[in-house]
Amino acid sequence: MDGALAGINRLYGDFLRCLRSMDWLGPLALRIYLAPIFILSGMNKIGGIGDVAAWFGDPDWGLGLPAPLMLAWLATLTELLGGVALLLGLGVRLAAIPLMVVMAVAAVTVHWQYGWSALPDQTLVMPWEWRGDLIAEAAVRKGKAVELLKEHGHYGWLTEAGSFTVLKNGIEFAATYFIMLLALLFSGAGRFVSLDYWIRRRWAK
Repeated sequence: MDGALAGINRLYGDFLRCLRSMDWLGPLALRIYLAPIFILSGMNKIGGIGDVAAWFGDPDWGLGLPAPLMLAWLATLTELLGGVALLLGLGVRLAAIPLMVVMAVAAVTVHWQYGWSALPDQTLVMPWEWRGDLIAEAAVRKGKAVELLKEHGHYGWLTEAGSFTVLKNGIEFAATYFIMLLALLFSGAGRFVSLDYWIRRRWAK
């Protein structure tokens, strides 16, 4: 029995050593996943910075934030430059902090009122969902929209590229990106495939 346990312990130790040798894959995957999201978001905002600022500042149909043009540029440059930093693996821990702030602000100011789920779930999928009422309401509205489209439109053609839905638009994506950035804040860019790693090696010499 002791011999079997010792053998299992050795195998598990080998498994952990193998994982440690590939610990750079996790941060790299997070960076590759997040970088294009932030870069494209920043580039899209630059193309319509006036509209972004107007939405930030308008108290009726927007967010009603103070100094909207300054905040629009701050959010835009944070996403664009932060995304580039993630892609290159340069200053990843520092870049993660303002990106986390942007995600937190987006979650609170834009998405909080819609609850957790971003997608139009048919049933409750998370126990901490605080706007479960919107799930049923969205289903009713989707049913009515489909009914109208079938009656007055070319429904087959309209749905060739995908079915219609009612987006719930909760904080799920913003919270998920925040957690991924939090992991990068503590792990850093990872070994080998990052400028941070090679700069640190150069300085160490």
